[in-house]
Amino acid sequence: MLDILGKRYYFFALSLLVILPGLIILAINGLPLAIDFSGGTILELQFPTTNLPPTEEVVQIYNELGFREVQVQTAAGPSGQRDILVIRSPFMDEEAKIKVVNTMEERFGVEQITVNRFDSVGPVIAAQVTNRAALAVAVAALAVVLYITYAFRGIPHAFRYGVCAIIAMIHDILVVFSITGIGSVLWGWQMDSLFLTALLTVIGFSTQDKIVVFDRIRENSSFLRKLPFEKLANHSIVQTLQRSINTQLMTVEFMLLALALFGGVTLREFAIILLVGLFSGTYSSIFVAAPILVVWENKEWRTWFRKQNASA
Repeated sequence: MLDILGKRYYFFALSLLVILPGLIILAINGLPLAIDFSGGTILELQFPTTNLPPTEEVVQIYNELGFREVQVQTAAGPSGQRDILVIRSPFMDEEAKIKVVNTMEERFGVEQITVNRFDSVGPVIAAQVTNRAALAVAVAALAVVLYITYAFRGIPHAFRYGVCAIIAMIHDILVVFSITGIGSVLWGWQMDSLFLTALLTVIGFSTQDKIVVFDRIRENSSFLRKLPFEKLANHSIVQTLQRSINTQLMTVEFMLLALALFGGVTLREFAIILLVGLFSGTYSSIFVAAPILVVWENKEWRTWFRKQNASA
């Protein structure tokens, strides 16, 4: 039988190696919030030629009209040529947008600039969206603890199962934030409404897989009572291993991989975040949630403290 739980601290270390780089990037650069959460305006302009104006001159036009903290990026249009400017700025209304476009046409000698996208979100709406997103994640976490505690009420320490599921769910959330932080540096990713959708989907799938693993531990506890808890939990994980791989990796993951490779550019970020998040959910169910439960049941921190005191 595979001894998965015997190597649990290696799996904890692997999780830290995946999570820490992205969190360090976010700590240094801050959260790459899109206008959905931070407020502001995205203006996507398509030029009739690939000879796009310099970024400095575009920023100067915005500054002249009273807009600071402007970010300008180039993008490829439907033809594959980089003839699009994507400009992020503080909140502007329709009148200000018309002034920006007209000023660009006059200063850069362009006959007509096509506005492909104009999205504006005020700071009040952005704050409401942010608060409700945080509330949604908190309610989901609380619901998981209450449900697992109630469903597992027939076994000792049922509350521990719910707490371990939440810890593993936080692990998956941190993985999603980490990959987004790395993507923000490499590809300019931002946390928008699609990011929130991916995050809540990861939480749902992750919770489902952890309940399956814990439920098998609960079932085996009734007729394998004489086994040490670590061996019982390891036996239960091995029993659910094939199901987890088949249902998560062989179906959902392959579909998301195809979407990330061959789907549209607008969905690629969403597909990659969901791909990594769901893989993390399956991983944490086997290599994080159950091992943390074993550490808690064995009270292994006491052994660690004894060793520290003995060495001192």
